[in-house]
Amino acid sequence: MAFLRRYTPKGLFARTLLIIVLPVALMQVAVVWSFFEEHWETVTSRLSEGVAGDISMMTSLYEQESGDLLSFEQHAETAYETMQLSVNFWPEDSLPTSRRSSFFRTLDRTLRRALSDQIDNEFWFDTTRYPSYVDVRVEVDGGVLRFIAVRDRVFATTGHIFLLWIIGASTLLTTVSVVFIHNQVKPIKRLADAAEQFGRGQNVDNFRPGGATEVRQAAHAFLEMKSRLTRHIDQRTALLAGVSHDLRTPLTRLRLQLALMPESEETADAKRDITEMEEMLDEYLDFARGQATEATSRCDLTDLAKSVVDKAQTDARQIDFIADDNVVADLRPGTMRRCLTNLINNAISFGEHVSVSVRHNSGRVEVVVDDDGPGIPPEQYAEALKPFSRLDDSRNQNRKGVGLGLAIARDVARGHGGDLRLSESPLGGLRATVSLPG
Repeated sequence: MAFLRRYTPKGLFARTLLIIVLPVALMQVAVVWSFFEEHWETVTSRLSEGVAGDISMMTSLYEQESGDLLSFEQHAETAYETMQLSVNFWPEDSLPTSRRSSFFRTLDRTLRRALSDQIDNEFWFDTTRYPSYVDVRVEVDGGVLRFIAVRDRVFATTGHIFLLWIIGASTLLTTVSVVFIHNQVKPIKRLADAAEQFGRGQNVDNFRPGGATEVRQAAHAFLEMKSRLTRHIDQRTALLAGVSHDLRTPLTRLRLQLALMPESEETADAKRDITEMEEMLDEYLDFARGQATEATSRCDLTDLAKSVVDKAQTDARQIDFIADDNVVADLRPGTMRRCLTNLINNAISFGEHVSVSVRHNSGRVEVVVDDDGPGIPPEQYAEALKPFSRLDDSRNQNRKGVGLGLAIARDVARGHGGDLRLSESPLGGLRATVSLPG
């Protein structure tokens, strides 16, 4: 079974076509084999034996006449009138040494067998020189007897008609099958494309269910799922936005009250706490907002990444930027900018040396962010990508945030049909790679 799975087609179209066409092809092969083996070859053998018997009789008559050509010519005329067999004596001639085989070797094999069974003399024949006749020559004393027999008397000539019907019917059936299967598979491909577009956050309002009943049911189920997910995202965003708004009001009052109070160490600490709370609220809202409703467009990823790097770059912290030419992808610029901002700020926060590169890789586009910070152990990569995850190592000491930066970045990457991978950086710290469809 593993062998069959390895070599059978993987696509639904090819598999369905194989299921329909293969049994028909096997049946046609069996019918053709049965026809030629049991019927056509049997009929041809009988015909060849009859002509071989006529040739044997004429050869015997020539030998009995002992060279009396006048009497033999009378027998030849009788053979032509009654058996449609033309007989001529070529004195002092010999049999040809070359042979030309028929395309259907069964014809030559059958005639040779019939002549060998009924004629003791040496013989030669050609089934290809004349379209409607067969040339047979028999060696006799004093020369060669040449026989010209009508092909219909030697072979069953309807075999090619049968083959044409078989090939024509198979071609017609295959064509109908290809058209039918293509029309059945097309709605499934449209459904798969719509699901992929929705997974990337793209608009799929123009999708309409079509195809067979089962495919329509799957399409309607997809549309219902899409509606539920959209409502869930909208409700989550509205909830977090409401919570953020409600919490910002008392925070604003607290900040105002602190501004009216005399400056002291305690008021400075309180102001920092309020600022940190506001940043946490912004991070929660970013995570809840996810892909939002931003439209997708074809963007130059190099320009977008360069703008993020320029904004993050300061006099105290330089960021190396390397980019390939013509790196474009279908993006939601705002959400992708948020993704890259989180990754670059994360690298700046933990490393002294940061590098950002934009490149092509095996048909995809990638943004790679490297830093020379303390890094993350490989066994904790999965944990680091979880929401609200704060690893208890050197990367989290005295750092702000609630552990949503990498989670938001991965959520954005996956929303674009890609992913975010963590690995060890050549600089010694952490490498974050955003891989997207090209």
